[in-house]
Amino acid sequence: MKHFLVVVDMQKDFVDGALGTPEAVAIVEKVAEKIKNFTGKIFVTYDTHFDDYMDSSEGKKLPVPHCIKDTDGWQLNDTISQALKNKVYTNVEKLTFGSVPLPDLIGIEAGEEDFDITLVGLCTDICVVSNAIILKANFPEVEIKVDSSCCAGVTPESHEAALKTMAMCQINVV
Repeated sequence: MKHFLVVVDMQKDFVDGALGTPEAVAIVEKVAEKIKNFTGKIFVTYDTHFDDYMDSSEGKKLPVPHCIKDTDGWQLNDTISQALKNKVYTNVEKLTFGSVPLPDLIGIEAGEEDFDITLVGLCTDICVVSNAIILKANFPEVEIKVDSSCCAGVTPESHEAALKTMAMCQINVV
């Protein structure tokens, strides 16, 4: 059985930058420990925008420039980078909340073996839930878990709502 960990958007802008929150800062050490103790393949997603962000559909609805490719805010949080230092992982840039190529990348890595997927990261109520549901739609018989102690939402209330939504979609919230 193969095990996959998806670390969602643990970038500086979401932790303590343009869209950071105290809740996001609070999970950094837990996520780093999860990475350090994980035995399996890791996929790390990067929310990725460009200089024209404010002209995009998302930029018009969330007019806060963030995660502009190759800026400091686009980089992973330093603690997370350190935790990944001696790990085998694949970076996955995504242009929107959920990564369309992620299921294919995981499927290729899994081959014919059984596998499970655990998600951690930011933001529970936007990118974590989007990726979890995309993965569940692609792998309906695979155990997909979200470690709630390693996730934070835009607000504590929206974090809880997203966890409930994922549980209703047969994603195991642990």
